[in-house]
Amino acid sequence: MSEIVARLQESRLHGPSAWLPTVVRVVTGLFFVSTGIGKFADHAKEVADFRGFEVPWPEVAVPVVGTIELVGGLLLIVGLLTRPAALMLAFDMIGALATAGRVEGGSFHLVYPPVLLVLMLFLCWAGPGHLSLDERMAGRRADTGGAPPSPATA
Repeated sequence: MSEIVARLQESRLHGPSAWLPTVVRVVTGLFFVSTGIGKFADHAKEVADFRGFEVPWPEVAVPVVGTIELVGGLLLIVGLLTRPAALMLAFDMIGALATAGRVEGGSFHLVYPPVLLVLMLFLCWAGPGHLSLDERMAGRRADTGGAPPSPATA
């Protein structure tokens, strides 16, 4: 199990190229946090939009999607559980394409979700990059020879 966690936390890119996933992670994380907050800030409008996009149970879907976007975005910003968060947000973008993109179309619904989907898949592949909690935890594990850090070193 610890091997799976270690692989989820390590980056595929190193050196200067490891800054690319960092930038993607933080910028997309900020975008998802803003859209997630929007689901709660103007709940009635979002429910009406979801109803128009033919989303089943829009009263339930709006807070669920808002929570996914808010929590996933925050995880991306700090670089914690980057790959699982990116995967969760990739599915969110597939849902956006299948609903709003299919029903309403338009530049927003047919541009942002596909671009964000590709970026989330990139993060699933590349990992967290620099300045992430995942990188820091992976570094601690490497410093302790693969064992979890002892309470004295944590």
